[in-house]
Amino acid sequence: MHSRNNTRPHVILMIDDNPTDVLLMKEAFSFCEGKNYEIHVAEDGVYAMDFLKRQGQYHTVPRPDIILLDLNMPRKNGLEVLTAVKADPEFKCIPTIVYTSSVVNEDVKAAYNSFANGYIKKSVDFDECIKIAKSINDFWFSVSILYEP
Repeated sequence: MHSRNNTRPHVILMIDDNPTDVLLMKEAFSFCEGKNYEIHVAEDGVYAMDFLKRQGQYHTVPRPDIILLDLNMPRKNGLEVLTAVKADPEFKCIPTIVYTSSVVNEDVKAAYNSFANGYIKKSVDFDECIKIAKSINDFWFSVSILYEP
């Protein structure tokens, strides 16, 4: 185990414009035993960057431990957000996992070329969403050591 303060909730920033997908993942994370999550949602890439920079309505939000990022969004798409996050010295250490419905090989390549830390296909099956949440929990919050500024 690493030195992280285990009483603090795990902060996840979910960047997604689909309320159903957001609700499914929020519910799925509630099935991760013994874990406390604080899931924040940004409905598009512009809000996501405001959240990360703590601008406007987001001036009091915590820094996320990980980011779950959809690719297909209005205003600023997921690849644009990923590029901005990984280019910013303050945010590039935040693991950013693409969580999207696209399985197009070009999208996968573009995400990894933009330094995504993972690429997961969305599911509308709740049991599959629970598996995804538990996998994220098991790897990112149990095995991995996350940078704490």
